[in-house]
Amino acid sequence: MAKRLMRGAILGFSAATILAALGACSREPAPDETAATVAEEADQDLNLDVWLERMEVGSRELYSAREAVISALELEEGDVVADIGAGTGLYTLLFAERVGPRGRVYAEDIEPLFLDLINQRAEDAGFDNITPVLGRENDVTLPENEMDAVFIADTYHYFSNRESVMKSVLRSLKPGGSLFIVDYDLKPGGPRPEDKAHVRFGRAGVISEIEYVGFTFAEETTVEGLEENYFLRFVKADE
Repeated sequence: MAKRLMRGAILGFSAATILAALGACSREPAPDETAATVAEEADQDLNLDVWLERMEVGSRELYSAREAVISALELEEGDVVADIGAGTGLYTLLFAERVGPRGRVYAEDIEPLFLDLINQRAEDAGFDNITPVLGRENDVTLPENEMDAVFIADTYHYFSNRESVMKSVLRSLKPGGSLFIVDYDLKPGGPRPEDKAHVRFGRAGVISEIEYVGFTFAEETTVEGLEENYFLRFVKADE
């Protein structure tokens, strides 16, 4: 299977839920091999309804803490944002609301089915500032030097070609633009839930890898509601 296939799908929710949420929100280094994962199981049968039901639960931090996550990004009206591994589009639609009609959201995924779904949900919600982007396993295929911010949530550890992918992310950002990484906080020697058995590295490995491709680590932010996940910001140096 393509290891990036379902990397964003775990953020997905039904259209009705997303619209309700919008109203409420105003808004390792390590080997590339993985154990059997959510992504691999999903690849056997890309049944979105099953995954929507499974992931549309308040116990998932990236759902329950979505308002706090959006706030921590400090997006402004008119910003250009990329949602990498957009999956079924929860954060894509929240970003679209936040940046407004003068802004733009690029929803990137390597699975066309999810992009079709995002298109439909954007239309249903009345957003015309969302651009679906079909990425590749080694390239997010975004316009260069255009993004004010790039968001990668619960996704980085699924990349099989992390260096190539992150170099393409770096190219997409404007000088001074921000990269936000939200991912599972794997603690060395600590207990690990069965559904996180595929996570092979923690924040130190992520920071090291991303700095290696040319980003500058800026800060780690404490976000209310995120207890199992860290929230990191990197910047692209001014040219």
